[in-house]
Amino acid sequence: MKKPIFKFVRLAAFAGAVTVSSFVQAVEFASPFADGIVLQRGRKVPVWGSAAAGEKVTVAFAGREVSALAGSDGRWRADLPAMEASKEGRVLTVRTASDFKKIVDVLVGEVWYVSGQSNAECPLWNNPKDGNNPRFRDRNGALVAQMTFKPFVRMCYASNYRYSDKPRDKAQFPVKWEKFTPETLAEGHGFSAIGVYYALELYSALDIPIGIVGSYWGGTRIEPWIPAEGFASIGMDPQTDEIALRKNGQLRGAPHLPSRLWNEMVNPFAPMAMRGMIWYQGCSNSGDAPERYTRMMHALYNGWSTKFENPDMKLYFVQLAPWGSGGHPEFQQAQQRFAEEQPNSAMAVINDLGNLTDIHPNEKESVARRLVLHALKRDYGFSNIEDCSPVLRSWRIEGDRFVMTFDHATSFYVYNHKYGSMENGFEICGADGVWKKGRIHNFIRTSKDGTFRGGISGGNVLEVSADGVAEPKKLRYLYSRPWYGSVYNQVCLPLGSFHIDAQ
Repeated sequence: MKKPIFKFVRLAAFAGAVTVSSFVQAVEFASPFADGIVLQRGRKVPVWGSAAAGEKVTVAFAGREVSALAGSDGRWRADLPAMEASKEGRVLTVRTASDFKKIVDVLVGEVWYVSGQSNAECPLWNNPKDGNNPRFRDRNGALVAQMTFKPFVRMCYASNYRYSDKPRDKAQFPVKWEKFTPETLAEGHGFSAIGVYYALELYSALDIPIGIVGSYWGGTRIEPWIPAEGFASIGMDPQTDEIALRKNGQLRGAPHLPSRLWNEMVNPFAPMAMRGMIWYQGCSNSGDAPERYTRMMHALYNGWSTKFENPDMKLYFVQLAPWGSGGHPEFQQAQQRFAEEQPNSAMAVINDLGNLTDIHPNEKESVARRLVLHALKRDYGFSNIEDCSPVLRSWRIEGDRFVMTFDHATSFYVYNHKYGSMENGFEICGADGVWKKGRIHNFIRTSKDGTFRGGISGGNVLEVSADGVAEPKKLRYLYSRPWYGSVYNQVCLPLGSFHIDAQ
């Protein structure tokens, strides 16, 4: 009996040696690479992962092969050359002398990332994380889901609601690329509504594969989404910033600390090739000094564009809507300043879509469409599109009126949700500092009895005065309840809050 036992021991030891050897030499793709992925067209496509140290790794896709050597830490990376869009589901492989892996149904098209807090997270329909709260979903989500079958539009859910002190190389959650179908959109994890609508609108306009990745977490500040490189780009030490935030009582726990969410949920996807990101966040920072948020937006952009190795990365974001106890005009203008300072960014104004009784307005399709306008004009050659809300260019005072000229407007119209009201959001004060409701002069009334039920004005000029203010000194727009936008340009994009101080 001793001999068979001896053989069993030797065989067991040998089997163990084979297992260890296979593990050491296994080649693996990095987190983003899973069946059904959409690769970015028109840019080099980094493909990376792990293998045995020093081993040659060869990546093959669509008739192209590129190779690299795994470093001493086992990491490898090989960049595929720029490719044209393709709806053909092809195979992406990686091999070494001792191992081989593949992913299938790989498309080439346009790739975007959606991130932010709860309004970015708000799902098209199903929201298991929030107990299927009927207030936390898109108003038409179930209707849209049941009629959507777009196999060339795909989403990758990348939110595990965890944080990390250090950047993770590998995602701590299963990575799946899912086709847009009634089942995936209406059930499961509940993907971002603005992400879904954004992808659908792009596909409708471009007719090429669209991929969108979603990482978001409701109630989070901007700081945890900024990588360390972003803070460094604006000369800020995140540890010093963290101390200051704690001192001011602005941090409610570890998930809000600088870089923690980037490290956990986004870093495993960098440097995946993509066109850009859409961003919907601000509520949790709305109590900060406005100029601080402008700086944080620069840090966010610089950090993401650095880590994704994309100096031309686009960042299209949503301005904070009025809600609760205020319209937050100074904060909205801080967001506008960033859009003006960063040429690769643009902002969607949604002050006409907010809900004062709900921080999560459920009209997400219109929000996404306003974001898509930026992409269509700036990235995809739709040059005749007007993608921006009106922006004040210049002003002067003539008698008792402010005469203002705007960019991104060839005409204006007013529509107020308070039907028949003269309220339009403008206020003017004189030297006494008493604000009076403004009246727009160069509008054509739309009713024979003179009742103001909306108006139309040709050109890009608005003339506003206020009864009882003979010598105007200041003007402001959307600084008082209900903070609701009612002035639009010729393509239905609302004027954002602003102020003028002539003193």
